[in-house]
Amino acid sequence: MEREQANDTSSAGFVLLGLSDSPEFQGLLFPIFLSIYLLTLLGNLLIILLIFSNSSLFHAPMYFFLNHLSLADLGFTSTTVPKMLQIVVPKSLQANTISYNGCLTQMYFLAVFVATDNFLLASMAYDRYVAICRPLHYTTIMSHKRCLVLDTGSWLLAQVHSLLYVPLISGFSFCASREIPHFFFCDFHPLLQLSCSDTSSVEMLFVTEGTPALLGPLMLILLSYARLVFKVLKIPSASGKYKVISTCSAHLTMVALFYGTLIGTYIRPSSTYSGSRLRVASIFYTVVTPMLNPFIYSIRNREMHEAMKRLLRVWFQRRRKPSGQ
Repeated sequence: MEREQANDTSSAGFVLLGLSDSPEFQGLLFPIFLSIYLLTLLGNLLIILLIFSNSSLFHAPMYFFLNHLSLADLGFTSTTVPKMLQIVVPKSLQANTISYNGCLTQMYFLAVFVATDNFLLASMAYDRYVAICRPLHYTTIMSHKRCLVLDTGSWLLAQVHSLLYVPLISGFSFCASREIPHFFFCDFHPLLQLSCSDTSSVEMLFVTEGTPALLGPLMLILLSYARLVFKVLKIPSASGKYKVISTCSAHLTMVALFYGTLIGTYIRPSSTYSGSRLRVASIFYTVVTPMLNPFIYSIRNREMHEAMKRLLRVWFQRRRKPSGQ
């Protein structure tokens, strides 16, 4: 009987109810989500283009990691937002459905990109620590080979992290309601609440692997910045202190946005999980944060401004060249 119910779920899939049952309210969200998605694509693609077009930025560890962070954010937002846009367009209820395999696939890639962001932010914090606390050994410690190891490790660990959960959840049966309230995408906690199988194995995995995988990099980030604080306090001049703080402010802002919403969403037992209460946090870290990251890192960044000027200069020169011949 349980296998029949699981097979029925596999064929029927799930219904993503979004934020509200009101078509008018959901329709108002379409231009908002579309604008945010386009800004996310534009901002992150621009960051990648600027870094790839400038060899000095591409070989600088901080921008090397930022490049891959933008790639992860592009995948992150493209995993969730297109389905959000489909849901909020006033259509039939069929637009709100997602197949069983599609739900597991979306959940897998969501976990991959979230974990990659997590590990890359820790790598960027380590880079800032070495640059400020050990400047004489910076080029030796943060060699291109070391950066490749940290970057590759971030992507591979994220794949392993996601593969631990999705196969377990794929074996669950869902014999109750197929409706996932207050959500535009498939996530672990809502699926666990809908399952009629014993979910203790996944719950235990969340505690033993998921929490350390999320909080471990955060602890490394906090430790790095604790060392940086002691370093800043030893700097005699106010201008020197400001320079150090300004080089870390963008990364600190990204860390606060990312972990602030992520911890509030995932570090809790699924029995206490409330979709209606946490829907804003889930939308914030899946939609808003990937849009803000490239702008946070480029608004006050002199190197990015110079790279933008050079790119525009080359573009205008190429535009003028045919008319001058």
